[in-house]
Amino acid sequence: MCWFDGPLAAFDTETTGVDVENDRIVSAALVTQSQAGARPIVTSWLVDPGVPVPEGATAVHGLTEHHLQRFGRWPAPVMEEVARALAVQAARNIPLVVMNAPFDLTLLDRELRRHRASSLAEYLGGAPLCVLDPWVLDKHLDRYRKGRRTLTDLCAQYGVELAGAHEASADALAAMEVVRAVGRRFADRLERLSPAELHTRQAVWHAAQARGLQAWFARNGSEEACDPAWPLRPALSAAA
Repeated sequence: MCWFDGPLAAFDTETTGVDVENDRIVSAALVTQSQAGARPIVTSWLVDPGVPVPEGATAVHGLTEHHLQRFGRWPAPVMEEVARALAVQAARNIPLVVMNAPFDLTLLDRELRRHRASSLAEYLGGAPLCVLDPWVLDKHLDRYRKGRRTLTDLCAQYGVELAGAHEASADALAAMEVVRAVGRRFADRLERLSPAELHTRQAVWHAAQARGLQAWFARNGSEEACDPAWPLRPALSAAA
């Protein structure tokens, strides 16, 4: 059985914004599936972040500050549960699908540092986190295709149903199905690679993609920086 038909897990978050250093997680989901076509098992978390939830963020995911205060849990125990759940997948050598991994995984790492005085790496306990990022895979394997590459776009491109976009469990399941579809479409280039080998290659591909995007910004008069780190951006203190 090829890896894209075997067991996979997928992780996604909804947040207060797009700043991984300062924004907060308001919901998260981990979806596991023993093989393609099997019934997915979903674990979801709802978080009261303890900070204001901007209207713009609510417009994206539909979670209001009032709803989160009423039904969400305090961040510290949630982040611990999420990190331990990811550690279980890593210990079992199950690949973890994360769309735009440097966003979700970095934000989780910063939440753990903020609320648990610990990093994601410490929770993993040395077990390698094998990540499959549909955005990186698609952009490398079909690099000349024009158009956007959001999760919604990728679902349309690969014939995956996305029911309830911007809801963490729906997005996680859709990202998993996109990765399976990418694997099948490009099987001649991917089936000989183990998930661990693919993880290593994605880090290289993402760095090249970031350099190319930053060069494009520069040509268009923008100084916007594109971080080449994948799947997790180093903590600012470590980077310094």
